[in-house]
Amino acid sequence: MTMMRKLHLSVGVLALSSGMATAQEVEVLHWWTSGGEAAAVGTLRDTLAEGGITWQDMPVAGGGGSDAMTVLRARVTAGNPPTAVQMLGFSIQDWAAEGALANLDDLAAEQGWGDVVPEALQAFSTYDGSWVAAPVNVHSTNWVWANTAVMADLGLEQPESWDDFVAAMQAAQDAGLTALAHGGQAWQDATMFDSMVMGVGGPEFYQASMVDLDPDALGSDTMVEVFQRMETLRGFVDDNFSGRDWNLATAMVINGDALFQIMGDWAKGEFVAAGMTAGEEFTCFRVPGTEGTVTFNSDQFAMFNVSDASAQEAQMAMASAVLSPEFQVTFNLVKGSVPARTDIDSSDFDMCGQMGMAQLAEAAEAGGLFGSMAHGHANTPSVQNAMYDVITAHFNGEFDAETAAAEMVTAVELAQ
Repeated sequence: MTMMRKLHLSVGVLALSSGMATAQEVEVLHWWTSGGEAAAVGTLRDTLAEGGITWQDMPVAGGGGSDAMTVLRARVTAGNPPTAVQMLGFSIQDWAAEGALANLDDLAAEQGWGDVVPEALQAFSTYDGSWVAAPVNVHSTNWVWANTAVMADLGLEQPESWDDFVAAMQAAQDAGLTALAHGGQAWQDATMFDSMVMGVGGPEFYQASMVDLDPDALGSDTMVEVFQRMETLRGFVDDNFSGRDWNLATAMVINGDALFQIMGDWAKGEFVAAGMTAGEEFTCFRVPGTEGTVTFNSDQFAMFNVSDASAQEAQMAMASAVLSPEFQVTFNLVKGSVPARTDIDSSDFDMCGQMGMAQLAEAAEAGGLFGSMAHGHANTPSVQNAMYDVITAHFNGEFDAETAAAEMVTAVELAQ
């Protein structure tokens, strides 16, 4: 990006916020409540404060965002929507279809969003040709996070295959450690499932089963093998996993009590918040079998229709700040994700961040970039929840692999 372009964007933020009284505020509904996430939220709050906008915080923890969406529905039904809401994927499209979201086209055109935001993200940021949300970042979900000291103690190298991965977990378990840190919540089970689908069946199978919802793919022998791999993972999880929040599972790896965690790159924010450095105290690599592909989700801020003129100005200032190059770097360094803009220099990012940015670009170029089912970017919320039910029931031992594949076909059919 040229310096002139950076200056133009910075001036745009200041112009939108100039003359605003400090009493102006944005009420922001989000689910960023862990240590690393709270630090990232602070960067946005501070950016807006510099423009004279007060941040009214409305955090709703838990559920991978589902609890926040329940609160949002109640607020909108009562005729009192928040100013801005963190959203994912198809939820943005659903609210836009209801006519609830503000139009951001003028700001997007002024600042050239269409030139720098990947098309895969624009598919969720826009509705019926108009911008309705400002993407904050891109998270990829098919990561493994590992404690390097534990790996060294066990004499382990980075696993290059699924068999290597299983052997490493077995070594950790044999040493009395938790091999795989995991929280027993539906969205966390589904996050691992995403990677098993991609790792077993590859991109074409992921597209057919998770996106196209082809019943032949959903009930196939390949899907049975996916569920069998989930059974393998279940064998390496500790007995106290049920209901554990994701960041507490991350803490098990940070503290050296566990070897691996399969989780999106928001987990990196927890390592950073704990004072750890990528490539030193912890490391990251793609779930074996998913190399060359990226399953992603993107946190975006949707602005709800509000009648107050000053609130509308504050919304535009917030959207402008979110997509400014400076903020994209500052926020994502703390959050663990990578920028939603493709024109950001990666030199300020750590090993995992640089790897994530490069692999995202490569996957997008090669057709290996896929929206994550677990995080609302592959199919509608109703289908996603139906899949959640089957995945979690199987993970908790209610179905064997063959039955789970058959149940997946039925559940998805009923949810459409």
